[in-house]
Amino acid sequence: MVPAGQEWEAGGWFAQLPAMERARLHERGTARSFAQGATLFHEGDPSDWVLLLSDGRVKVASVTPDGRAVVLAVCSPGELIGEFSAIDGLPRSATATAIDSVQARVIRAEEFRTFLAGNARASLLLLASVCGRLRRSDRQLVDFVSLDAAGRVARRLVELAEQFGVQTADGTIRIDMPVTQDDLAGWTGSSREAVTKALHNLRDRGLITTGRRAITVLDLNGLRSRTT
Repeated sequence: MVPAGQEWEAGGWFAQLPAMERARLHERGTARSFAQGATLFHEGDPSDWVLLLSDGRVKVASVTPDGRAVVLAVCSPGELIGEFSAIDGLPRSATATAIDSVQARVIRAEEFRTFLAGNARASLLLLASVCGRLRRSDRQLVDFVSLDAAGRVARRLVELAEQFGVQTADGTIRIDMPVTQDDLAGWTGSSREAVTKALHNLRDRGLITTGRRAITVLDLNGLRSRTT
């Protein structure tokens, strides 16, 4: 069973499992800690384990041939990391980096596959999670065609505000994670210069304020309107 006192700020796939199944999966893993900024694995690494995130956040990114890092996802507690490679046996398709101090369970790929084979509900929930990622990828492809750089940046900021936003006393929303212009450039398929211009545009419209690796949304509905 999950040890007494074990706190799971679980969302996503893990939280949807029945308590008994969560305990069984927990028992299959080994506790690991990663310091803030640590690399959990590199793109191209061989894979024989999957990571179940219990505390902290992880950025998953891939590097383009010209050396730019493209942010693919930001994973929160309760989410799986590296499950694709654990299932298909192929090398890691991206690099995972700890945004915060991270606590996780490392589960051997063979153990994870055995768990899925004996648990239809967990397999269907994982399939639903993969479908959600594909839908988001499709949405991003549409964004690249239909939105300018400022629109794509606005879209990502709306997503970050919804996922990691903290309501402040004055009614604004602080994005509670470090976000660099390089991150936004890779996330939106834009140059750093285009992102700088887009942020300037959004500030001038009174939609956001920016600081060093910090962004506050002043008008979420106004920011959403910039994404259409």
